[in-house]
Amino acid sequence: MLKLVAGLAMFAGTVAGQQNLIEEGFSHFYNLEYDEAIASFDKAIAQNPSNPDIHNHLAQSLIFREMFRDGALESELVSGNNSFLRRAKLNPSPETEKRILDEIGKAMTLAEAQLKKNPNDTAAMYADGIAYGLRSNYYWVVKKAWHDSLRDATSARKLHNRITELEPNNVDARLVQGLHDYIVGSLPWGYKMLGFMVGIKGDREKGIRTVQDVARNGRLNRVDAEIFLCALYRRENQAKLAVPLVQDLIQRYPRNYLLRLELGQMYSTSGDGVHGLQAVDEVARLKAAHSPGFDKLPWEKIYFQQGSIQFWYNDLDHSLENMKKVASKADDVDLNTGVLAYLRMGQIYDMKHRRAEAVEAYKKAIAYAPQAEAAQESKKYISTPYKRM
Repeated sequence: MLKLVAGLAMFAGTVAGQQNLIEEGFSHFYNLEYDEAIASFDKAIAQNPSNPDIHNHLAQSLIFREMFRDGALESELVSGNNSFLRRAKLNPSPETEKRILDEIGKAMTLAEAQLKKNPNDTAAMYADGIAYGLRSNYYWVVKKAWHDSLRDATSARKLHNRITELEPNNVDARLVQGLHDYIVGSLPWGYKMLGFMVGIKGDREKGIRTVQDVARNGRLNRVDAEIFLCALYRRENQAKLAVPLVQDLIQRYPRNYLLRLELGQMYSTSGDGVHGLQAVDEVARLKAAHSPGFDKLPWEKIYFQQGSIQFWYNDLDHSLENMKKVASKADDVDLNTGVLAYLRMGQIYDMKHRRAEAVEAYKKAIAYAPQAEAAQESKKYISTPYKRM
């Protein structure tokens, strides 16, 4: 009996330690500390290598680290005119790509082994669906492999649909369904046909309602749903609805500077430029004070956000000054920020009737990131000056 009690105590301690590592990993993950998150999940896997969920956590952290390095995590990824279709694919190292796909493969193998023993094991089904969803996301965002992405998205959706059949109250399993409905429902017709071919018809409004439900009532996916919902609200020109969500996320993840920058954009987009600039000024204060997490934020990112708000609220002189600061360090910022800075400079010059300087800025935008949406927009203004509607 004593041996049994001792064994149970050791098991409980191992499980508790593993859970602490997972919680620690997610705290780092949502605070943009991807190296630390990866280290925590690596340790958790060492304690329990047969848990498919932890392999998924590690793969997700590896993918998001690549997206973060490329500047692809801002909600611009899903805002505007389907800019995520035009973003150049990411370029992870062969070692990183192999590690991502290996971890996803391990999660699939482990989950599917459990499903062979019990086809109605919803925990294994959930892990398998997440693995397919991660690989779909990887193919979509990193590799730009549309067909591969949709194939895996279909597998993820089927698995999580099956969970909702077996467990109608499992809200977390609906997040994949909601996102797929929204994304396919938002695509241009040609891309939407790809969704139809694999059985995803798409419905933007239904997708938003589903993500809202997960954000309110989810357990495992609640934070992810809140973050996605902020991006969807912004894309749907309902940024005001996102403000309280972002504020709540900031309280929980204070080292995530992207959330604070997004708050400024949410205020600005909803018509409150004063609070928008105040939010970005607070980011600058935290950066200057060397607050935890803010040292790695480039000043150019702050200048860009300030300049963007000033641009839309007709403070053109200050906006131009900030965009010039960004352009002067164009080699040090992500492509999205750099190309938009050149575009805004051109537009400001046009509004100031400084046509030669405007054309020069547009040409720099095109040369800087030829495939970017901002570069394509710049091409229009080479022949026809920008005019604010």
